[in-house]
Amino acid sequence: MFRGINAVNLDTKGRIIMPARYRAELQGSAKGQLVITIDAEEKCLLLYPLPIWEEIEKKIENLPSFNQATRRIQRLLIGHATELEMDGNGRLLLPQLLREYASIKKYVMLVGQGKKFEIWDKKVWAEGRTKWLTNGLSGLDALPSELQQLSL
Repeated sequence: MFRGINAVNLDTKGRIIMPARYRAELQGSAKGQLVITIDAEEKCLLLYPLPIWEEIEKKIENLPSFNQATRRIQRLLIGHATELEMDGNGRLLLPQLLREYASIKKYVMLVGQGKKFEIWDKKVWAEGRTKWLTNGLSGLDALPSELQQLSL
């Protein structure tokens, strides 16, 4: 389970270093094999351990391809999916095209989201967080019943 927010830097070769607290789990459960793709709704990247991604990919592939929304998701998520391997120092090379999509420059926010990570440019993350906090739940679709029953 990946949780928390981490500020990391992109080096001159386009690599980030995974925080040490995640490395053992990524090496154990995924043998350092990951998949990165774009988020279809936000300007960020999604990073999955390979076994988790393979489950998601199968579900996406099995969706009906004659539905326009389904095809959009298949093209965006599977089409941009790129396999990565974490090196012995915990570094991951973020593909240039994906960095450009997410406007990732030097300063990066790595956000744990349970089974995956979101990777944001620090400035884009800060702007989004401010917007989400300012707008609250207004402008969103109705909350799913599961969230309405959740007590924090």
